[in-house]
Amino acid sequence: MKTSSQVSVGVISLALMISLAACAPQGIAGPAGRVGRTGATGVTGPAGGAGESGAAGASGTTGATGERGAQGATGANGPAGATGPAGPAGATGPAGATGATGSGEAAEFYALMPTDNSAGVSAGADVQFPQDGPSTTSDIVRIGSSAFDLVVPGVYRVSFQVPINEPGQLVLTLDGIDLAYTVVGRATGTSQITLIALVQSTISNQILTVRNPSGSPSSLTISPFAGGSLPVSATILIELVKAS
Repeated sequence: MKTSSQVSVGVISLALMISLAACAPQGIAGPAGRVGRTGATGVTGPAGGAGESGAAGASGTTGATGERGAQGATGANGPAGATGPAGPAGATGPAGATGATGSGEAAEFYALMPTDNSAGVSAGADVQFPQDGPSTTSDIVRIGSSAFDLVVPGVYRVSFQVPINEPGQLVLTLDGIDLAYTVVGRATGTSQITLIALVQSTISNQILTVRNPSGSPSSLTISPFAGGSLPVSATILIELVKAS
């Protein structure tokens, strides 16, 4: 075993040698040795943290507009909207032309049953209106119990009502000729037969009557006391609408 003095002498000698080596001039480097074999790949280290985001790139150029697509199906109708306010009133139209003034000439004749028309009115016979009612003219006059003279040519309005018991018809005649457009009647019941019609008189003093047409199946009974105790009336009103 070395003593401590021996160790100290050795340490001092080593230090002296290192110092002398440092002060000696460096020698020429020898040639590089051969590259050694590549060592085995080491174990992959853990992934590094995400790097900072790069700066945004410049905007690209606008692409061309694509073709127009097909029209879509019609959508369902939406709910009805609220009613709008009423529009302003339209302008008043021009006044119509004044109608022709009537002549004011009229006469009424009547019958009361029983007594008047006590016998039935046979086919081809005329209804009697033997009593005079109000009159405003001398251009419409009686010439018998069932015939009336239209003194002046013109248009006359004729209306009558006759209560009868049987189904039947009545017609106006002018100078004994039936006016076909004035035929009125009923198939059942016992109500009145009525008419309102215009009659054209083309010459002076034509004769107007109310007739049970020829060929009727039966005579007509003018109702007495229809619906009550008072005599029932049959009336005819003749008005001159316009003289020719």
